[in-house]
Parts: sequence; C-alpha cells; structure tokens
Amino acid sequence: MTAPSFEVHPGTGPFLLLVHGFLSSRAQWAPNLGPLGEACRPVTMELWGHGRSPAPDDDTAYTPAGYVDAMETIRRELGAERWFVCGYSLGGALTIRYALTHPQRVAGQVFTNSMSAFADAALVKQWSETGRPSGDAIERGGMPAIERIPVHPKHARRLPSDVREALLLDTERLDPRGVANTIRHTTPAASVRADLATNRVPALLACGRFEKRFAPHRRFAEAHMPRLRVVEMDAGHGVNMQDAPRFNDAVAGFIRTHADEASAPPG
Repeated sequence: MTAPSFEVHPGTGPFLLLVHGFLSSRAQWAPNLGPLGEACRPVTMELWGHGRSPAPDDDTAYTPAGYVDAMETIRRELGAERWFVCGYSLGGALTIRYALTHPQRVAGQVFTNSMSAFADAALVKQWSETGRPSGDAIERGGMPAIERIPVHPKHARRLPSDVREALLLDTERLDPRGVANTIRHTTPAASVRADLATNRVPALLACGRFEKRFAPHRRFAEAHMPRLRVVEMDAGHGVNMQDAPRFNDAVAGFIRTHADEASAPPG
C-alpha cells in the first residue's frame, strides 16, 4: 500500500500521527509542532489530493479502510511498534477508525470536533446520496468550485492570520479529483458511531466548546466511548489553531500519561 505524503518533525519520545481535515493541510499543525515535540515526535500526514499528497486513480484509496492501510504503511516505515494518533475533523474520523481496527498498535488517540466521525444513519444516507453528484460537480468546476465550499480556508475568520495564510497557500495544491473523491468515497463512509463502544485504547477529545452543533455528538461520545476523556478548549471547530496553548498542554500531558503504553509490546 502506498502512503500519502507524510513528514516527521523534530521531537523526543513516541511518534504521534497528525491527520488534518477536509481542504486543510499539514500547515494547520504549525502552532502545535514545537510544543508537542517536547513530548513526542510529530508526524504530519496529508490526505489524498491535499497538500503534497497525490490524487490516486484507485477509488479504494480514499475509503476509510484505504486510509487505515495507509496509516499502517507509515507506521511500519517509521519502525514504530506502537504510536499515538491524532485527527482533526474528518481526520479524526479516520484516526478513530484506525484505532478501532488496530488497537494493538495505538498507545492513545486524540481527536477534535468531528461531525463526520459521529454522523448518524440519516446523515450518512444523505452524504451517500449526494456524494457522487457533488463530487462530479467539484471535478467539473475545478478550483473555483472548491473555493465555494464553506469550509475552504478562504472563508475562515477566526484562525490566527499566519496559520490562515499558510493554509491558503496550500489550497493552491488541492487536486479537484482528490477533493471530489474525498466527497464521494471518504466522507459518506467515515462515521464510527456504530462501532464507538468497541474502543479499547485511551482517548482524548479536545473539544471546541463554542461549536454548538457538535454538542450532541460530544454527549454521544461521552456516553458510548470507553476510556474517553474530554478537555474543553476556548475554540470553535478550529480547536488546535484557535486555542493552541491549551490544546498543546492537553495533548502533551495525555502522551506523557500513556507513554509507557507506547513502549509496551503490541497485544
């Protein structure tokens, strides 16, 4: 299995895989890499068709199962028996799926507000029905169509200016086919809601408390996900960027608490 683009950043300790969200890139982690490097070795991965990752022709690469395989490829290339994973928004849905699939390889997982991770059956049905026509429209419309998507960084108003500018530069790398296939194949299959109760690894939800639409999903996770701890951040959806100090402290502390699990044999 070929892996998307990934980069290992300076740090000490276990590896931490960082997976960004839809229409984002590794640039979103800039406020976090230095502080987190005091507790771990951050590894940024970019989704297919985003940042420096190509847009494969194979549709299965974009499925959550395809991403799980890609994360395993990265882990093996790093030579890590166990590591930590952290996902933002859609990336969170994918890293949770990875931890559910390979719990023996995960010392702990962190995720942020993720509508895609906790989508109920009605929303999954809606995304499944609209995914292909929406993806087709993006592929036909190219970059102008991508820029009209509400979560495009050009519409962000609450991010630090330097992070927003870096994200905007990386949007020039977006591949319309990769974005279209994300809409067609990733988002409709991303929900882990039905399997959340099977979680076996320590989990931390870095929750942006100002995003009211996520509140019912937070309550669902608290009620149904074993080994979950929630830390509130003074942020909306852009948790790690809008409240970077609290995010960095919470994640570094979580990693230090469970570092022994990263060095334990898989099993």
